[in-house]
Amino acid sequence: MIPDRARVVFVGAGPGAPDLITLRGARAIAAADVVLWARSLVMEGVLEHAREDAEIVDSASLTLEDQREIYERAARKGLCVARIHSGDTAIYSAVGEQIRVLEEIGLPYEIVPGVSSLAAAAATLGQELTVPELAQSLILTRREGRSPMPPAERLEAFARHGTTMALFLSIARAAELQEELIAGGYAPDALCAVVYRASWPDERVLRCPLGELAERVSEAGIDRQALVLVGPGLRDARTRSHLYDPRHDHRFREAVG
Repeated sequence: MIPDRARVVFVGAGPGAPDLITLRGARAIAAADVVLWARSLVMEGVLEHAREDAEIVDSASLTLEDQREIYERAARKGLCVARIHSGDTAIYSAVGEQIRVLEEIGLPYEIVPGVSSLAAAAATLGQELTVPELAQSLILTRREGRSPMPPAERLEAFARHGTTMALFLSIARAAELQEELIAGGYAPDALCAVVYRASWPDERVLRCPLGELAERVSEAGIDRQALVLVGPGLRDARTRSHLYDPRHDHRFREAVG
């Protein structure tokens, strides 16, 4: 029988800056007997929330099977494990396969969401990505790499929508990314932004037309940990929302004029 205390709490640690972790995430780390984190993706400052006697394990070199051994030990000994992931656990976090392991073991788990790198990138750019009357949809995806894409989710197919796209895990092959987006329908002069390590001390931002993406990224030496944004949501639009327009009413305000 698994002790009551035994559990795993997946913590979205945010995009980088330690103070972007949620209060709930910080409390989960503070309560853990074992803290499992990826040094290559999460800033060490996040560990300041851990207890002095907590076991700290760097997961950078661990396989799923190695992590399973930690979870099985937690089940046997009644340990609480805080499994820290960068950004938010909902997007490209590999949490799903770990959850399957926990369900096989019978170890309870919970998930604490975090600030995504997309939110941090938009904040760095100083932009709202859903612009009234111009861009009301946002596609989150990646280009095909080691992980194949479902046929209906190829980049060219998404690019045909012409809306704003946020591309994760795609900067290493910027030339192919640029080619596929243009082949799908984006114009070479479409607005494009690259945010490298949003909220980290070495954060960098590149803005350029899509047709110059590969060249600019190569010149900057950026080949990892960057989010690419392209499309109309990057425009400096001058439209107004109805939310604060005095001519439109809602349940808390009557229209004026």
